[in-house]
Amino acid sequence: MDKMTFDKHTSAQFNAELEDARKHLMEMGGLVEQQIETAFKSLMEVDTDLATRAIEKDKDVNKMEITIDKQTTQILAKRNPAASDLRFIISVTKTVNELERIGDEAAKIAKQAIELADTGSGPQGYVELRHIGEKVRQMVQSALDSFARLDAEAALSVMQQDKAVDLEYGTAIRSLVTTMMEDPRSISRALNVMWALRSLERIGDHARNIAEQVIYLVKGKDVRHKKLEKVAEQVKK
Repeated sequence: MDKMTFDKHTSAQFNAELEDARKHLMEMGGLVEQQIETAFKSLMEVDTDLATRAIEKDKDVNKMEITIDKQTTQILAKRNPAASDLRFIISVTKTVNELERIGDEAAKIAKQAIELADTGSGPQGYVELRHIGEKVRQMVQSALDSFARLDAEAALSVMQQDKAVDLEYGTAIRSLVTTMMEDPRSISRALNVMWALRSLERIGDHARNIAEQVIYLVKGKDVRHKKLEKVAEQVKK
């Protein structure tokens, strides 16, 4: 979908402002996706150049957050939006905040890559790390896609994936603790991997939060802190 269908306004400029906000949000989302990919690759390959690039990209993400915040604030002040337009502005504002936090977590992953490089070790052997990393990258992509397409069912799927990631994260952490107990020499590397896993799990949480905003935008229902079964009922209504 290239454009969202907003409420009909007598002001064409109002429509243009809303569409511009949507485009900037999608642009920020694409930037964050690139940052995640670069950070994760830097971790798996222990590449400090890629890690530095991912950390630097966080500055661009932060600039976009400020730009979109100003944009939505001006729309609220000038247009006093109501109904679905107001839901859209609220959803954009909250989604931008989630994207900025995802960028922060991606930067943390890149910093763990640098830490691993400094110790001369890598994350090889931790298959859970790669698996969880691929899952959360897909979650972010799917959450943004559901926003672009106003697809509440796709957003629900993202929320369901987050539950699976949380379970896998718990298993991975227990495995790392066991590894550290059995081989004290592995503690430093295992801790770096553990912190990277934590950031990946948090990215999954933020992707879920974006999905919740999509459902709010499309259905007008606040599904935060609700069980998945209840969310599914509201999505299918």
